[in-house]
Amino acid sequence: MGFNLSSKFQEVTSSKQSGAGGGYLNPSKIPDGGSVKFHITSEEELGFWELWAEDKDGNSKPFRFDSDPSADEIEAELGKNYTRRINREGTGVEPAKFCAAFAVFDYDTESIKVMQLSQRSLQNELSSIAQDEDFSDFDHVDFKLSREGKMLETRYVLRPISAKPGNRDKAMAAMERAVKEGFDINRLLKGGNPFKED
Repeated sequence: MGFNLSSKFQEVTSSKQSGAGGGYLNPSKIPDGGSVKFHITSEEELGFWELWAEDKDGNSKPFRFDSDPSADEIEAELGKNYTRRINREGTGVEPAKFCAAFAVFDYDTESIKVMQLSQRSLQNELSSIAQDEDFSDFDHVDFKLSREGKMLETRYVLRPISAKPGNRDKAMAAMERAVKEGFDINRLLKGGNPFKED
């Protein structure tokens, strides 16, 4: 008889792999050496520009724009209560970054999550996969996202994998339930909760 991992071992080790926080599947929350498997359930991504600002108490908040904002548009949106974050070099403010968000079915939790890709490397990988004729039909493709390293040395790898029979049906049924319960990813643009109306 061959070696088998116990169910206890699998349960403990798989819990370390989740990049989930509430209803979000955040690449930066995947632990070093961990990975997540998901299926994209959105028809297309929600693209926007995002920047982070802080209030006088140091509380951070994202501000999102449907097009690349001008300095005046940013100032008007932040108002007097928020100031933009300073960049890592300390030479100026952080620029607004293009982000892509979409609904995904997280196989670890078997639920719909929002995944936001602000990392240019991940955006480029997803774009490359979409242009590959072997994987361009995302209906039959699952994805595995891995993370290695920490801080500025972080490296992400996004790989397409063939969806097992029934995976898409399961994912789309979960998406249908989420929409019936009020899911609308477009609320992200105004800082709202995509899972329910405020």
